[in-house]
Amino acid sequence: MAAHIDYYFTPVSPWAYLGAPRFNAMVEKYGAVVQVMPVDLGRVFSVSGGLPLAKRAPQRQAYRMMELKRWREFLGMPLNLQPKGFPCDAALSSRLIIAARQASQKDALALSYALGRAVWAEERNISDPETLEEILNECSLDPAMLFAAADGAAVKAIYEADTQKAMEIQIFGAPTFELNGELFWGQDRLDFLERALAKA
Repeated sequence: MAAHIDYYFTPVSPWAYLGAPRFNAMVEKYGAVVQVMPVDLGRVFSVSGGLPLAKRAPQRQAYRMMELKRWREFLGMPLNLQPKGFPCDAALSSRLIIAARQASQKDALALSYALGRAVWAEERNISDPETLEEILNECSLDPAMLFAAADGAAVKAIYEADTQKAMEIQIFGAPTFELNGELFWGQDRLDFLERALAKA
């Protein structure tokens, strides 16, 4: 039986963007089944003690910047440290991912990465519907169908339920991967996730 991973994140997370290529390759390598679950990280923070970036202590903000530089260099990935499209409201882009996952795990993973790349490498605003339509077209997805689904009650209910589940299982940051009841927080824990997958 294929391993099942619940993948909690927000498409505006730089860490989710940095980890996506390695995670997607891992999913393919092990034939894992993934539930792609974008969540409202602000609500998760409200119960976990997390703070939005602008409200964090200066020393924490400075260290975050240092870590982004390190990982950008180590992974050889393009990343703007202060992109003009961040921060932004990720609700619509998150619901579009959920709409895409209804049809295809692969499409949902590809769209999630494309949205992260749009923010962190291309300085695009993923709260803007026109920009989102462009990205959907670039991913060979149907904008009309996905926007209609994203605006529907069913997808909105899933977004709410996934966010609620994230809070219930004590997730506090993004990305977080759940495999067999075990949480792996952060793209820098992907090696541990792979070891667990190899045993699954």
